[in-house]
Amino acid sequence: MLLWLAGLGAAAQFAKFAVPFAALREAYSAAGAEVGWLLTTISAIGAVFGMTAGVLVARVGLARAVIGALILGGVLSLWQATVPSLSMMLASRLIEGVSHLMLVVATPTLIAQIASDRYRGVSMTLWSTFFGVSFALMAWLGLPLVASSGLGALLIAHGVFMLAIAGVLATVMGWPAPSTPTVSASIASVLRQHVEAYRSPNLAAPAVGWLFYTMTFVALLAVLPDLLPPDDRAAVATLMPLVSIAVALVAVSALLSVFSAVAITVFGFLASALVVLLFFASVPLAAVSIGVFAVLGLVQGASFAAVPELNTTNETRALANGALAQAGNIGNLVGTPLLLATLGVGGHGGMLLAVATLYLAGGAAHILMARARARAETADHSVEDL
Repeated sequence: MLLWLAGLGAAAQFAKFAVPFAALREAYSAAGAEVGWLLTTISAIGAVFGMTAGVLVARVGLARAVIGALILGGVLSLWQATVPSLSMMLASRLIEGVSHLMLVVATPTLIAQIASDRYRGVSMTLWSTFFGVSFALMAWLGLPLVASSGLGALLIAHGVFMLAIAGVLATVMGWPAPSTPTVSASIASVLRQHVEAYRSPNLAAPAVGWLFYTMTFVALLAVLPDLLPPDDRAAVATLMPLVSIAVALVAVSALLSVFSAVAITVFGFLASALVVLLFFASVPLAAVSIGVFAVLGLVQGASFAAVPELNTTNETRALANGALAQAGNIGNLVGTPLLLATLGVGGHGGMLLAVATLYLAGGAAHILMARARARAETADHSVEDL
C-alpha cells in the first residue's frame, strides 16, 4: 500500500499540471501555447529513456531507486511552488521526468518482488490503478486547493506528500545497500538491452500491448466528451476512468485466479474493439464510451500483472517495466494527434474505426508473442531431450 501511495505521487507529477491547467496557463499567460510543453516534457523523457531507466534501476537497487526518486520529486515540487520562469520550470520538468521514470519502473518491480505468489497478480492490479486514482484525487482535492490558495499551494502539498512517503518507506525498509550490479549501464550495453528486450516475447509483450492501450486511453478521455451531447458530457467524462478502475480492481483480480494475465489482456483488447464497433449498430456514443472504458479496465489491470507472470527475476522485471514505461509514453505522445487526425478526415466513424483497429492490433500482437514463447519453449524441450 505504501508503494501504491508512491505511485499516486508519481502520477500526480502529471496530474498536478494537467488537471489545473487553466491555473497553469494563467501563471504563464505570456507564454501562449508553449505552456503545453510543461505537460509533455515528462512523456518525452519516458519515450526516450524508458528502457534506460530499467537498466539503471536494476543496478541501483529497487528500494534505493524508489526512495531516491521520491526525494528528488518532492524537492522539485517544492521548488516549482515558487513558480519560476518558464524556462526554469521546463528545466525542472526535465529533471522531474527522471524521478517519474524511476518510480514507474522501480515501484511495480519492487511490489512484484515483495508480494507472495498468491497475491502478486492482485497487487499488480492494484498498482495499475495509480494513474486513474491520482487524477481523480487531483480533481476532487487539488482543484479546490488551487481555487482557494493558488497553484503554489498544490505544488507544496505534492512535494510534502512525496517526501513524507519517502520518509515512511525509508523507515520501513531502511536504506538498503546497493545491489551487486548484474546489468551494465554503458551506452553499448543499454543499446543492446533495447534490442534484446524488444526481441524477447517475454520482456516485450506487456510493453507492446501497452503501446496500443495508451495510444487511445488518454486521447479518448480528451476527445470523446466533446463529441457527446452537452447534457451527457460531464457524467460520461467522470464515469469513463472510474469504470476502468473498478473493472481493473474487481474483475481482473477475480479472473487472475482462473486465467493468465496475457489471456485476460487479449480478451480485453478484442472486447474493446467489439464495444467500439457497436457504434455502427446505432448504440449511443455515450453508452459506447462508458462500455469501452469498462472493458479497457481488463487490459489496464492484466498488462501490469503480465510483467511478473512472464518475467521471473528482478532484472528482467525491471527491464520489462522500463519497456512498458517507454511504450506508454510513446503512446501518450502520438495517440491524441493520431485520433484527432482521423476524426478530421473520417469524422466520428473514421476515428472509432481507427480505435477498433488499434485494439485488434494489440490483441494480435499478444497472440503472436504467445506463439513465439510457445515455439521457444518447445525448442528448449527438444534440446533437453537430445
